[in-house]
Amino acid sequence: MKVMTPERREQRDAWLARLCADHYGREAGLAPLVTFTGMRQVLFAHEAARLWALVDDRQRPGALALLVLDEAGGGMRLWLSAAPGGDRESERRLIRELAKKAPLRLDAADQEAEAFYQRCGISRWFALPGGRRVGLAEHHPARSVDELAPPVDFDETAILRRFKHDARFFEAEKRLFVEALDAFPVGVT
Repeated sequence: MKVMTPERREQRDAWLARLCADHYGREAGLAPLVTFTGMRQVLFAHEAARLWALVDDRQRPGALALLVLDEAGGGMRLWLSAAPGGDRESERRLIRELAKKAPLRLDAADQEAEAFYQRCGISRWFALPGGRRVGLAEHHPARSVDELAPPVDFDETAILRRFKHDARFFEAEKRLFVEALDAFPVGVT
């Protein structure tokens, strides 16, 4: 198994579609499509996001992770991660490898998520308002919560509004998402 980023746009789109589908689940409404569209149309276009995978010798992903730059350009936030086959160990290995090399920030919504990220090698933790916690990889430049820059983002509301008012755009993005899901490597569940 090795860590890699997709080499071709079609491969990237297939991996991204699967990551969105796996992360949000089947009952997520438009959330997977909005994230798929926002990443492709905005963050990938501005080189503010990068997709990574832990792949086997046939380049089939066992785990996927989406990293987004922060506004200051000094760190990266883990936006989404998932293991297409449900193998949390592959997901842990991928995040662990990324944390060794990238100035990674991970937001934990609960104790279970924090414990998982700790098993990924994240040992610096800070409290955030609302009971959330943020973990930083060794290479992250922030030394306190006050030094954390927000991640680069896209306007979800604008995408939803465009979906509502531009049927062609909505249908085109939906078709791209479905085609990308169908293009995900066979043999990966």
